[in-house]
Amino acid sequence: MKKLITLFVAFCATLAVSAQISTPQPSPTAKTSQVVGLTDVTLDYSRPAMRGRTIFGDLVTYGKLWRTGANKNSIITFSDDVKVGTKDLKAGSYAIFTIPGESVWEINFYTDIENWGTPKSWDASKVAAVVKVNPTKITETVESLTLAINDLNDNGANIDIIWANTKVSIPFRVPTEKTVMKAIDNVMAGPSSDDYYAAAVYYLNADKDINKAKEWIDKAIDMAEKPAYYQYRRQALIYAKAGDKKGAIEAAKKSLAGAKEVNNSDYIKMNTASLKEWGAK
Repeated sequence: MKKLITLFVAFCATLAVSAQISTPQPSPTAKTSQVVGLTDVTLDYSRPAMRGRTIFGDLVTYGKLWRTGANKNSIITFSDDVKVGTKDLKAGSYAIFTIPGESVWEINFYTDIENWGTPKSWDASKVAAVVKVNPTKITETVESLTLAINDLNDNGANIDIIWANTKVSIPFRVPTEKTVMKAIDNVMAGPSSDDYYAAAVYYLNADKDINKAKEWIDKAIDMAEKPAYYQYRRQALIYAKAGDKKGAIEAAKKSLAGAKEVNNSDYIKMNTASLKEWGAK
């Protein structure tokens, strides 16, 4: 019995040593996502608190590069190309580094997002865009740093940096009109070459109406600026299945020529075998 008790005590002691205590982080992480028009925008950052300190001009020095948060640098992600201020910014993720000033803030969108704090060595070639904006004073005191997407409309919004009694708004525009107009044009223009090709291949593989597949593959080929060797290959197979051996041979020869141009041995082999099978001369 004594031995059993001793083992139990030892087991409990081991659990106590291995147990981990979780405590609140001084600058908890935050993530906010917002759809602006048709563009997804996401902010990932840490939220330091004032805790009775003077923030801008003291804790955050004027004229000095700031990570715009705590811990790892703050990151913004755009699903589409956007325009920040007057600067074009490609779709992707960027670290937000700022240089706060009493009258002007400089906002840097930096392509290297893997920094804990500010980069050890600033690389100007990684600055995708720089925007300068004027800060405004707000009457309420915001205890924890807040990054938000506000003032939304179909074509844009503001990235707001709010802390203490300071607010900085960085306007950006999204390509909603361009995206919608392109979609409208595509729909109104009818199916594309790729649409006809996909439908024809599905009908071929699913053993559906082969004559309909033949009609669609012809449209795909006619609409393509330069039909690919694999498209001609599918046309050859559809023609052969439809009983049009002459058309199948003609398409297979075109596929073979295209495959030879790009040195695709698989398609060269398949087309050569098919041409032999179909009695091509």
